[in-house]
Amino acid sequence: MVVKGRRAARVLALQALYELDCTHHPVGEVMSARLEETPLAEDPRHFSYQLVNGVLEHKTHLDQLIREHAPEWPLEQIAVIDRNIMRIAVFEFVVSGLTPIKVAIDEAIELSKEYGAESTARFVNGVLGALAAGKGKPEGEG
Repeated sequence: MVVKGRRAARVLALQALYELDCTHHPVGEVMSARLEETPLAEDPRHFSYQLVNGVLEHKTHLDQLIREHAPEWPLEQIAVIDRNIMRIAVFEFVVSGLTPIKVAIDEAIELSKEYGAESTARFVNGVLGALAAGKGKPEGEG
C-alpha cells in the first residue's frame, strides 16, 4: 500500500536520519530500504528526500542553531532520535522555509511523542520555541 502525506514523509526521513547517524550507511541505500518498507506516493517521497538531503547538507548549521537554543545540553548528549527530530524541524522552518513555523514545531512534537522518551516532546518544544522566537532577529542577534 502506498502511503500519502507529509507526516509519513517525516517519519521516513526521521528513520533514515537515525540510521545514518548510527551506521553511516550510504544515503541511497538507506532511503531505498526505507521506501521499500514504506512505499510513499510521489509528493511525500520527494518531500522525504528533501528533508534527508537538506538535513545532511546543512547539519553543521542546524546543530549550531540547536546548540544555541539548548545551551545546557551538549548536542552529543541529546538522544539521536531527539537530535534528528529537531534537525528536521529546524531545516523545515529556518533553512528551507518548506513549512510554516507552527506546523514544523507541531509535527516535531508529534514525532517526539511517538518516537522519543517521555520528556522529549517538552524538550523539543522548548528548544524549537526558543529558536522560533528569535527567528525574526537579524543575523547575529539571535
